[in-house]
Amino acid sequence: MQRLLQAVSAVMMIAWPFLVWLSLTHPAWRWLLPLAAVLFLLRWLALRGRQGALSLVGKWLALAGAGLSLSSLFLRDHHLLLWYPVMVNGLMLLLFGSSLFSRMPLVERLARLREPELPPRAIRWTRRVTQIWCLFFIFNGSVALATCLINNLLWWTWWNGLVSYLLMGLLMASEWLLRQRMRKQA
Repeated sequence: MQRLLQAVSAVMMIAWPFLVWLSLTHPAWRWLLPLAAVLFLLRWLALRGRQGALSLVGKWLALAGAGLSLSSLFLRDHHLLLWYPVMVNGLMLLLFGSSLFSRMPLVERLARLREPELPPRAIRWTRRVTQIWCLFFIFNGSVALATCLINNLLWWTWWNGLVSYLLMGLLMASEWLLRQRMRKQA
């Protein structure tokens, strides 16, 4: 059951911009709002017993998603739904950025899960990658914010439902390729 909740949550987070677009452009689909709130609450319940910074961010995002869905439904202000990607980027920036002030940045922690003994060069690399992710979240969050303020649902959906995912994938793939190249040189 836990894995099913995680899978549904992941699909919903990826599909969020399209669910919002559908519910805003087709009033017959407004029933998606309470369903989204329930799914966000189920995500929160699934994460409830977990520890760690990523789980904490997941819990906050689940509560924020449920709150935005319910607020949008009850206040009949569907513009509130558009703010979820801004919150995601803000919390991810907070998570990655705050880790830069700790002994071990987030990317280094993740790298040590696979390779506990990292050489000094790799430690510097993980710090730089954490900084690059911070810049990405600033940029992506800023564009997400602009799409909210402009209030153009088509632009918002394209950016938050496609372009930002493509950029994120490009960043991940680029980092992976550079890391492989760095390993060959070492």
